[in-house]
Amino acid sequence: MNSLFDYEKWEMPDREVILKKIDNLRNMHKLGLLGGEIMPEDANPKLDKGSAENYHYFTLPMALNYQRNSYKLWPAATNAYKNAESRKVFTPKEVCKMNLSELRDHLVHYKIALQPNKHVEIWKTICDTIVDNYDGDIRNLFTQTNGDIKLIKEIVQEKNKKGFPYLSGSKICNYWLYVMGDYTSAKLINRQHITVAPDTHVMQSTFKLGLINPKEKDNPKVREMVSDVWNEILKDTSLFPIDIHTPLWLWSRGGFTQIVTIEK
Repeated sequence: MNSLFDYEKWEMPDREVILKKIDNLRNMHKLGLLGGEIMPEDANPKLDKGSAENYHYFTLPMALNYQRNSYKLWPAATNAYKNAESRKVFTPKEVCKMNLSELRDHLVHYKIALQPNKHVEIWKTICDTIVDNYDGDIRNLFTQTNGDIKLIKEIVQEKNKKGFPYLSGSKICNYWLYVMGDYTSAKLINRQHITVAPDTHVMQSTFKLGLINPKEKDNPKVREMVSDVWNEILKDTSLFPIDIHTPLWLWSRGGFTQIVTIEK
């Protein structure tokens, strides 16, 4: 872990101290002390967790969840789903029957797509992949891999990366799998392979805890560093990196509430 960082005038905090802070942050989250009891993905049409519609609902918008306000994206997706005519954009086989202009009209109207060309093409490409490789049902990806996170990531991020634009990215892919585990019926194994999703808030929390040398903030590989440092910190504990995503995210979003010790 140390090889990743420049230690000049900076020292990595004691691991046990960090683990204690993480334990307290997780307890604060459970008690609602970090705010954010409602997460962005809680804005959903409350579909049957095991349905193909539900799996697609949490897959397609996720690919567009890059550098934007999640609290606006998911309500937009919900509004589109509630409209009988626009609902078909969440069915890959229906999307494949549309021309780009029709798809664009639906996605842009509900502000799911903010970029009328790029975002629409991403949506269409993923739908094509689901139809061509999984008979129009993304659940088949999870069935064929037995829910093995390692195998799913190999397919999405390596073997068929072009078929899953943006969803294959490190931040989005890890968070997508975390959401699928919480909001669908997917039975996932090897959760240790879901690394912490290094979005802006998680990165800011990592900096706040002193785990990244300030000199490395602008390093183009800083997201990789954030993932690596949490893998090391949590090694040989009962926690997986993705388990700390939400507390870190809320802690940053809420302005870094003072960490307090919660007696169990």
